Amino acid sequence: MSYLLDGIARAGELLASGDPETFSAVAATLEATALAMAAALALGLPAGFCLGYFRFPGKRALRTLSDAFMAFPTVVIGLLVYALLSRRGPFGEMGLLFTVPGMALGLALLALPMLVSLTASAVEQMDARLRLTLRTLGADNRQLLLGILWEARHGVMAGVVAAFGRVVSEVGIAMMVGGNIKWHTRTITTAIALETGKGEFAQGIALGMVLLAISMAVNGLLALLKRRGGAR
Repeated sequence: MSYLLDGIARAGELLASGDPETFSAVAATLEATALAMAAALALGLPAGFCLGYFRFPGKRALRTLSDAFMAFPTVVIGLLVYALLSRRGPFGEMGLLFTVPGMALGLALLALPMLVSLTASAVEQMDARLRLTLRTLGADNRQLLLGILWEARHGVMAGVVAAFGRVVSEVGIAMMVGGNIKWHTRTITTAIALETGKGEFAQGIALGMVLLAISMAVNGLLALLKRRGGAR
């Protein structure tokens, strides 16, 4: 038990001293997560709205496929993205392998099915009369989309939280596509795995504390937005 307490104390010292290696991993994590979530939200929210709102041939098959991709093995996603971005792959000339943007691409693919499926579920639960009401008030297609997403915001926020949690804690994709390069693509999760394997328990705890703080801060912010939205 003493080594655990010593590790926590040492972790506090590392964080208080602004350890460069620790905060380099934090910066890479925040950058990759922000890029991945921005891309996934830009694609996932409109796609989820269309999947949940419109009726069209093949909708059920697409919905089943989207739900199935939520459980897609992350290591396979990492392998596919690695193959696409490697020098011999179709996008090798872009030079994205072992970079933060390349890592963000893999993480975005991880988050996208979750955002699509959970947004579609939230939209499907909306009252069918909402569309008629919005149209009666003169809403155009863009306003209709935003209005329905606003009414479905609690379900959408749950999807955002779930996707963020999966992205920020991912190890396999970050390791395979990012390469775990020190000062460059080493993230909190890959650094925790590396440092713990080396016996640097304090470093692992320090990074774990930061990761926990980030997750709690984002969840707290979304919970606050949810409460404020519900009060209106």
